[in-house]
Amino acid sequence: MLHNGVYFHNVSELEQRPGLPGLLLQRFPREVREALSAKGRTKAAESSGCEIRFVTEAPYVRVTLGAREKDGRVYVFRGDFFHAAYDLKAGTAVTLQLEEPERFAEVHRSALQSGAFSSDVWRVYCDRFTAVFYDLDAFGYEVHPPHKAEMPQLTLLAYGSSITQGAGSLSHTGSYVRQAAVRLGVDAVNLGLSGTCYCEKEAADHLARRSGWDAAFLELGVNMRSVMDPPEFERRITYLLDEVTGRNPHKPVFVTTIYPNRAAFFRDEEHVFTKRDLIFNDMLRRYVSDRNHSLLHLLEGSEIMTDFVSLTTDLIHPSDYGHIRMGEHLARLIEPVITELRTSIRETGGI
Repeated sequence: MLHNGVYFHNVSELEQRPGLPGLLLQRFPREVREALSAKGRTKAAESSGCEIRFVTEAPYVRVTLGAREKDGRVYVFRGDFFHAAYDLKAGTAVTLQLEEPERFAEVHRSALQSGAFSSDVWRVYCDRFTAVFYDLDAFGYEVHPPHKAEMPQLTLLAYGSSITQGAGSLSHTGSYVRQAAVRLGVDAVNLGLSGTCYCEKEAADHLARRSGWDAAFLELGVNMRSVMDPPEFERRITYLLDEVTGRNPHKPVFVTTIYPNRAAFFRDEEHVFTKRDLIFNDMLRRYVSDRNHSLLHLLEGSEIMTDFVSLTTDLIHPSDYGHIRMGEHLARLIEPVITELRTSIRETGGI
């Protein structure tokens, strides 16, 4: 989304609330957010992975931001290079003073431009809170959004539970989806919904009809095992996957089974979570097998999260170590398809 010379990545709406200053960075459109569960509506309002991106020759830039409902943190990058982290207090506008990295002028430009992003691009990355954008002041210098060539060529769309949203990682910049994206040299649009990935029709329709992505990664099942029986799970994942693949027949779609978690090791082998993990996983496998869609790929969660000590003590969310390892494995598993897609786009002259 573009606004006043700034590109807002992973943002569907810049929402103006009556009587409140600033613009809320919303990952989902209002009609989708308000169709989710009560808890899901609050998770959809979190600006996890939203970015403010711009290019300017100004040596100094002031970006004024806020955190709405709780304290938050933003991470600033120049291209792929980490620059600084800033803490935001809920309800308070904070102005970040960004300065041109002085050491960039000392090295060959080819070294600075060796990543997926141009080193000319300022990137302000939001952690898990609702971010408010107030102002960007470049002191009269021109500000413009990055050109396509200054950002990754491909974008991976991700949907899933809190694990996909980044829970367990001390910084959501370290989430396994972003870890995989960095390794693959692609952009990431993260639509993870903590505790509320229920595959509602409205969410499914949004994923299927949303533009601006080249491949999709779907982590389905773990949130639904406590709130719905197997027939309802099958109905929902069937609709979502039919819509996503049907409306995007030429785009690769990856779907993973549930990641190993405490339910796989319960002493009570008859526990409902243990049974539903097995049943839900089999339903996902059967769906992919039955459809036999050339661009629909099944990934086994146990091949992405390979060791139980990847988890935090809640035995469901990965630690920083776990997210790093999962990102490495996910990138390795999907790299051949991403490489083929990148080659195809290059040969056809662009997207």
